[in-house]
Amino acid sequence: MRTTTITAAVAATAALTLGLTACGTASDPGDDASGDGATLTVAASATPHAEILEYVRDHLADDAGLDLKVRVVNDYVLPNTATESGDVDANYFQHRPYLDDFNAKNDTHITPVADVHLEPLGLYSEDADALDALGAGATIALPNDTTNGGRALHLLAEHGLIELADGAGQDATVADIADDKGLRFKELEAATLPRALGEVDAAVINGNYAIEAGLAPAEDALALETAEGNPYANFLAVKEGDEDDPQVRTLAGLLNSEEVRAFIEDEYAGSVVPAFGTARD
Repeated sequence: MRTTTITAAVAATAALTLGLTACGTASDPGDDASGDGATLTVAASATPHAEILEYVRDHLADDAGLDLKVRVVNDYVLPNTATESGDVDANYFQHRPYLDDFNAKNDTHITPVADVHLEPLGLYSEDADALDALGAGATIALPNDTTNGGRALHLLAEHGLIELADGAGQDATVADIADDKGLRFKELEAATLPRALGEVDAAVINGNYAIEAGLAPAEDALALETAEGNPYANFLAVKEGDEDDPQVRTLAGLLNSEEVRAFIEDEYAGSVVPAFGTARD
């Protein structure tokens, strides 16, 4: 997803909303997030976000008095536009650098509520079994959205595959590569990167898409981000003004519970790691 195409995608939100896939029973048209007994509908990426929400729905929500509905989405635009329009009450799929960029480009008003987890970004290959096998002439596929593209370039630089220009920030682009060491780059929508592995020598893939494709980041990645000090925690987010809705606060508390911590650690074995905390400014 190129950030240059995000604005165009927003114009198609009404049509795309029809493509939301219900995970469980979708909420009724009149449901909203306010009031006792109301349904809270959350748009989420399939893995691990929706899986974590489904654990909350199936094991914790009833006792907390929360009627939680989960809707799976397969892109990085619709969750925010659907939250902005009120088609869903919240979303869970993104990190702060991406949200800041999205809000600025699209005049949306989405705000974080609670950090939940981190998915370390990784470099994968079907052919190379070590970083030094990726020499001059190799093609590496990268996410084409601004924040994850920059994140991918920093991962490559940290492992010596490229050198970035001095001062290249989180939003670094291929234009900021000072020394490509003979590598070539192909920028693709993040969700398509696992399918592109057979067409390139390696690809930098977001953790959720790697897991969906049957990859185990902790075991299969040639290079993997470290969790300590990482700014890319994924969080529950709502439209500004809904941060203190009782249902939202209840869900935030459940997502930061010890039960969810244990689920993440047991289910994902280090490929997804808890990153609990308040995500507000």
